[in-house]
Amino acid sequence: MDPSAPFQAPSARPEVESLQAYSAPLEGRRGLLRLDFNENTVGPSPKVVAAIRAIPAEDYAIYPEYDGLREAVLTSLGTGLSPAQVGLFNGVDAALHAVFHAFGGPGDRLLTTSPTFGYYTPCARMQGMAIEAIPYSLPGFSFPLAEIRAALLAAEPPRLLLLCNPNNPTGTRLPAAAVLELAAAAPRTLVVVDELYEAFTGDSVLPPLIEAAAAAGGGDPFAAFPNLLVLRSLSKTAGIAGLRIGFAIGPAALVDRVGRVSGPYDVNSFAVTAAHAALADQPYVEAYVAEVLRARDWLLSRLRQAGVRHHADGGNYLLLWPAGDPAEVEAALRQAGILVRSMAGKPLIDGSLRVSVGTGEQMARFWDAYGRIEGLAQA
Repeated sequence: MDPSAPFQAPSARPEVESLQAYSAPLEGRRGLLRLDFNENTVGPSPKVVAAIRAIPAEDYAIYPEYDGLREAVLTSLGTGLSPAQVGLFNGVDAALHAVFHAFGGPGDRLLTTSPTFGYYTPCARMQGMAIEAIPYSLPGFSFPLAEIRAALLAAEPPRLLLLCNPNNPTGTRLPAAAVLELAAAAPRTLVVVDELYEAFTGDSVLPPLIEAAAAAGGGDPFAAFPNLLVLRSLSKTAGIAGLRIGFAIGPAALVDRVGRVSGPYDVNSFAVTAAHAALADQPYVEAYVAEVLRARDWLLSRLRQAGVRHHADGGNYLLLWPAGDPAEVEAALRQAGILVRSMAGKPLIDGSLRVSVGTGEQMARFWDAYGRIEGLAQA
């Protein structure tokens, strides 16, 4: 080797060299009204804050312990599941990464919808997977059920089907019965349901599974669905997005495989403590969800009265199409201290802004600023 030759770092795998990583504007958000990432907009329960502050200093030096956290998750969901059916992850992003790492390989196929959560694509591509993204149906962004079913029943079914339900960013909802029908029709496909926004609609596959098992006299709710995995989070409702905690719920064998490609201490002690406290304070979460739904109804009435093109279905967010240049409107809102998320370049929704819904007071502030920027008559 020529010692005078310039040093070059080793190349990564071809899939990584050609990968465009998922990125989001994460800096400079504090102190602003955060209507861009669909987080809880007011923060966690005071009980969560108190629990974190009560952590003894010596505990900082100890690796985290997870005793009881899986059971706490189960208590929040109802009876019928076992701790082995709950996986703990450093946020649902880490759970998604682990799912693809455990089950996706070069040449395998991911089936999903379009547009949907952007992180699915880099997770698939880093494993060398092919992506089949079936668009939602216009004008109402309805779920392409027939097309998804046909793809699942093909001679070579996809390795993974990933459904965001309600879907981010369109809010499209798929009834639990339809999700279960798809899972039953495709036993060779791992069906992953991203339910981060289910609290705002109730569209979850878990209650019907648990109820059916109870009606049958007990047993495993996932017995008939060994290929179904559900993802949950505390970021959107309980207000601990910054601490990163997510859950994968499903058959014990699936949870075990996904856990095998995760680190033994990926979830830190502060997140464990916060999750315990958040799960124990369901009234706080329920009150926040109720406030968001009230504020959402209020904002939708204003949008309709003003004739603003918009779309809303499930989740704590909606889409709207400004009359002015979307980038300029987004920048003007930021200048007013309000963050929203541009959907520029996304299929079917290019030119729109996604607006997270917070409290009634916060949405009144947004509407006042948006109306001034767009020259709308305020009602």
